[in-house]
Amino acid sequence: MYDVAIVGTGPDPDTPTLDGFAMGYRHAEAYRNHDRCRLVACADVVPENGAAFADEFDIAAERVFEDYRELLATVEPDVVSVAVPPAIHEEIVVGCARSGVVDAIHCEKPMAHTWASAKRLVQSCWREDVQLTFNRQRRFGRPFVDARKLLEDGEIGDLERIEIGWGDFYDTGAHTVDLAGMFAGDRSAEWVIAQLDYREEDQRFGTHQENQMWAQWRYDNGVHGVVSTGTGSEMVGAAILLRGTDGQIRIAVDDGPMLELRRGGSTEQLDVDGETMHRTGTERDRFGSRFHDRAIDHVLECLESGTEPELSGRIGLNTAEILFGGYESVRRRGRVDFPLEIDDNPLEAMVDSGELMPEPAADEKGP
Repeated sequence: MYDVAIVGTGPDPDTPTLDGFAMGYRHAEAYRNHDRCRLVACADVVPENGAAFADEFDIAAERVFEDYRELLATVEPDVVSVAVPPAIHEEIVVGCARSGVVDAIHCEKPMAHTWASAKRLVQSCWREDVQLTFNRQRRFGRPFVDARKLLEDGEIGDLERIEIGWGDFYDTGAHTVDLAGMFAGDRSAEWVIAQLDYREEDQRFGTHQENQMWAQWRYDNGVHGVVSTGTGSEMVGAAILLRGTDGQIRIAVDDGPMLELRRGGSTEQLDVDGETMHRTGTERDRFGSRFHDRAIDHVLECLESGTEPELSGRIGLNTAEILFGGYESVRRRGRVDFPLEIDDNPLEAMVDSGELMPEPAADEKGP
């Protein structure tokens, strides 16, 4: 039995003022659904948030903390889920890894607020022999699992290009670019070139997020990735489109058949048991999806077997390098070759310097 703690509960999802996705609740629900996990503690800097979370998940009042370090010293959990904003990931993940009591850390995405921080997260957990994973749960959805199986079976020949036409670059991109990496065999990229538009301010979890993005990169096996977000993204015609030498695999956003195989002038719609980009359709709980359950199953199976998870920090760096490298390409106005040799978040730096000057969000403008 694994003793599990959640750091960063967030407000109750039913609270009208909710700002975020209540990921602490989603993690906790997945652990509660696992027969080898026991939720034993939580921490949040807002006491009422921690108390509401504890009430929902039957955590004793004396095991609700404001300081995660006190939680670690008092409870000594086996597994910790971290669901705080990216800028705080490093402090808490590294603190958990160095505590000497934690075996595994499962952290929310995006990995970190800067490229240097993302690398330090992974290195610190490697040094302490603590399993570090990130919640890229869409890898376990049927549309994506079945698309990968089609690729592996050679249904579209050799993969040449992965096109993304859904979401954004930094936040949703932590999923979509990760999925592109999965389809390409979890290989490192060699370079990236990109451009963006940021005219209307959009901050998520304290981090700036562009309005429109175009980027292209190449993996070291020759497969190319392309992403188009915001205005014009519909030109891709899918959430993800896999182009091979002998055909295409199309994964839809939300409408139409979720998975299609196109080859030889014909189109075959494939059954994925009603699963979508977001949910399985068989959810029995309030907060999350079965994708989260599958992610936690995978995390714990790998912890027991000692094998590297698909959600590992090392693999996650492949995606983070493309994301921060894409922003660096915008800053340099040219192609960026890897390994990426910066420390910061170039988008944040361009906003701070005034090079990019988005208009304030609508709710922040004066009358």
